[in-house]
Amino acid sequence: MWERIGAMVFKELRQMVRDPGTIAMMLFFPIIQLVIFGVAINNDPRHLPLAVEANDHSAMTRAIVSGLRATSYFDVIELTGQHGEGERLIAEGTAQFVLTIPSDLSRDLVRGIRPQLLLTVDATDPASTGPAIAAVNEAVAQALARELRGPLAPRAQTPPPVDLVLHRSYNPEGITSHNTVPGLLAIILSMTMVALTAMSVTREEEQGTMENLLATPLRPIEVMVGKIVPYFLIGLVQVVVILAAALLLFKVPFVGSPVLLLAVTLVFTLVCLALGFTMSTLVSSQVQSMQASMFYLMPSILLSGFAFPYRGMPVPIQWLAEILPPTHYIRLVRGIMLKGWDLRLALPETGVLLGMLVLLTVIAVRRYRDTVG
Repeated sequence: MWERIGAMVFKELRQMVRDPGTIAMMLFFPIIQLVIFGVAINNDPRHLPLAVEANDHSAMTRAIVSGLRATSYFDVIELTGQHGEGERLIAEGTAQFVLTIPSDLSRDLVRGIRPQLLLTVDATDPASTGPAIAAVNEAVAQALARELRGPLAPRAQTPPPVDLVLHRSYNPEGITSHNTVPGLLAIILSMTMVALTAMSVTREEEQGTMENLLATPLRPIEVMVGKIVPYFLIGLVQVVVILAAALLLFKVPFVGSPVLLLAVTLVFTLVCLALGFTMSTLVSSQVQSMQASMFYLMPSILLSGFAFPYRGMPVPIQWLAEILPPTHYIRLVRGIMLKGWDLRLALPETGVLLGMLVLLTVIAVRRYRDTVG
């Protein structure tokens, strides 16, 4: 019995050695999980971009700005006195916080009147704002405590010398579904378009029908387009279903252009299909294509900003996330639906997706030509 079991074990080991792709997947997948969950994911993000709209040019204002720069929660990216500049930075996604300092800050503090400071927050990603809001209160209180000395020392006692007023832009109630449901478009399209397309070519090879395709006068690009179009139509149906559920069931606001959203969605869908076709030319079986799809999908879900705050990740991980198509599409969907982005604001992220589409199409056609050759 033990000899027969040993022979079976030897046979399985030999079979595994003949499939280096599966072995590599088994070895690297746990490493990637350790890196993502141990290093990349952080529910207490730091170095968030903050702009200060200072209407009071005094020592008090300079102390507040210095206090904000001293905390690890914020990077003060701009100090401006132009009214409305902070709102523009939040709309573009350049800043996540804007602190507006009133023009009568110093005068009110001297008179013992609690001035109001307005903290505007980009609430399209509410998970990344909670601890940072508390850090603003602490930084402002400590900065003013150092300035309110001598006769002004009683002003620094309880209650705090200033009243911080919070305004959540684009998601005033902090509803989580307004953030996650638009992002589901990217995740669902990635899961279906990449995986199904990756399995399409390998299925032809396993079933022996690839030889019939090779006997036809079809060119590689024609085969690629013919494979992609059916899944592209499925993707359109998915988009309609998800958007209908977002608007009717989850009451997600839609303040942007439906035409622009449809256009960028079509580009992203084509990117996913081209990526799936490229994967299908790199593997030799449906099992390997499914493994490759999972190898791509897990980082896409965890690093794109869908499940965890993008700005909470270390900078090298953010660079890695930038090469994932869902990262750019999620920004586009949230920007168009929640912020009302126009073509000018959507163009940079759309341009990245178009560049990915061209690159993946060239690679897929060349790989398929080499495969059939």
